[in-house]
Amino acid sequence: MTDAWFDDAAGPVVRPYAMTRGRTRSDARLRLDLIALVVTEDGALRDAGGGHPGAAAERPSVAALGPEHLAILRRCEEEPRSVAELAADLDLPVGVVRVLIGDLADAEVVRVTRPVPPAELPDENILREVINGLRAL
Repeated sequence: MTDAWFDDAAGPVVRPYAMTRGRTRSDARLRLDLIALVVTEDGALRDAGGGHPGAAAERPSVAALGPEHLAILRRCEEEPRSVAELAADLDLPVGVVRVLIGDLADAEVVRVTRPVPPAELPDENILREVINGLRAL
């Protein structure tokens, strides 16, 4: 029976639905497209039990985090990472990573930001005019 949970080449096999507890969507109402950036909140790893003993007990939602959640926190600790980068780094399907990020957002240990679309960026010519105007003062 244990042969079904072990792959000689890959080691133990954990099905994606086991990581997400059968969920295909997170409870968070986030827009998690591939370019959305995940930012770890200050002290998130400490609150998740990476700092001092009993830290996870301070926040029950953080105590339930699994190893995949912690892997996401560690990868986003130093710099924001996109959903696509996290999925590639963790070698997990994007849908699974979205559910895991939603769990982290619900636990308030990450926030998700979206890059400014190029169409909403100010025109370079307008910025040059502003700089020239400021220099003229």
